[in-house]
Amino acid sequence: MAVKLNVLAVASEVYPLIKTGGLADVAGALPGALKTEGVTVRTLLPGYPAVMARLKRAKPLHAFTTHFGGPAQLLGVKVEGLDLIVLDAPHLFDRAGGPYAGMDGRDFGDNALRFAALSAAGAAIAQGLLADWRPDVVHAHDWQAGMTAAYLTFNGGPRTPVVFTVHNLAFQGQFDRKLMGALGLPAHAFTHDGVEYYGDIGFLKAGLRLADRVTTVSPTYAAEICTPEWGMGLDGLIRGRADRLSGILNGIDTDVWNPATDPHIAQAYDAADIAARAVNKAALQARLGLEVAPDAPLFGVISRLSWQKGLDLLLAALPTILETGGQLAVLGSGDRWMEEGFANAAASNAGRISVQIGYDETLAHAIQAGVDALIVPSRFEPCGLTQLCALRYGAVPVVARVGGLADTIIDASPMAMAARTATGVQFSPVSGPMLESAIRRASSLYRKPDSWRRLQLNGMASDVSWTEPAQAYASLYRDLAAG
Repeated sequence: MAVKLNVLAVASEVYPLIKTGGLADVAGALPGALKTEGVTVRTLLPGYPAVMARLKRAKPLHAFTTHFGGPAQLLGVKVEGLDLIVLDAPHLFDRAGGPYAGMDGRDFGDNALRFAALSAAGAAIAQGLLADWRPDVVHAHDWQAGMTAAYLTFNGGPRTPVVFTVHNLAFQGQFDRKLMGALGLPAHAFTHDGVEYYGDIGFLKAGLRLADRVTTVSPTYAAEICTPEWGMGLDGLIRGRADRLSGILNGIDTDVWNPATDPHIAQAYDAADIAARAVNKAALQARLGLEVAPDAPLFGVISRLSWQKGLDLLLAALPTILETGGQLAVLGSGDRWMEEGFANAAASNAGRISVQIGYDETLAHAIQAGVDALIVPSRFEPCGLTQLCALRYGAVPVVARVGGLADTIIDASPMAMAARTATGVQFSPVSGPMLESAIRRASSLYRKPDSWRRLQLNGMASDVSWTEPAQAYASLYRDLAAG
């Protein structure tokens, strides 16, 4: 039997306590999947108000005064099956708004200190701060935890190995070099081989440079970020560490996302009873004020409304959906002009287009269960989770051939259809005309019931769980723990 391992995960958000995107889903689901691999995970996260409100019978683990301006304590607690260590530092995290920005949508001015404190706490735990528990490996997620490796490297003491996962290279955590003293790092850390990044301090760069191993959330994205086009200024560094880089595809929580047991949908169903999806489609159309039309292909979007996600291309392609007799249901928020564009389109096409600005977890489940196809036209996509949920729910993904979308969806080419392996529709390059072509192709397939049903059933048979990714992470942890 494999030797059991203790892993400390450091993350700025964890579902179901606090979530802004896929990072939270990964941090929330991976620990449970790793249990079957003999890996015990404790997750360190900030004590935001939403997190503190969920804590019951938390155990004080350690009280201290942070280097970042005030008193703090570490609390141990189990919530929703997660073993958590919460950094309760009210001066840093007890404030209105989201994890990273205030009610006005602007980033908090002290984010460098807030997430340096998270990283410093992670490094201290890794070096034995808690008398009764010490990890064999640290797993730091994205720029908010990138400085964990820096504190372990430059502040002395034992050096626990670090895995650093990049969830999205576009968000880098770059801050003024004048903060070096406030961050509690020695002056010699500010070098090309340390935390210096184009004359400033780079939190993501620190993780990329100083971690023992770097992972991304899909194999194709790992290759893409080695290129100048998608390396976001870091491609040279990443290519230099290619021997330490790997892409491990994300999974989803198949208990949370299970159409056979989902309490948020109108009618439970599975692959053996996929015809019951029609009930969910009708319910979704009624709920969103769309015409209840069984024969109209209903497309869905659950996404940030941003350039990265390619939603400007979809906005321009709305006439194509309407021309093919389709409908569209949009759930998301993001760039103001894009929100307004979709809202105006819905107002001008009542009964055909519905737009809900914001995020609603219950509605997201209803959309996955009710739409015929889910559109994900991202210009780049580290992994993507909505297309995995779509596969699970029998909603056919229509995706750009990039990153994790390329790794998870098999295009409905004539050869793939003949081999009965296709699971969706891909398009490349990522452009308006190619997206429009993909929409037309999906609409044409929809009107061939046998072909469409085959796509749905193939998708529902896909393994989108955390089983294989957990095995890959466990193997990586064991390699590091073995030195």
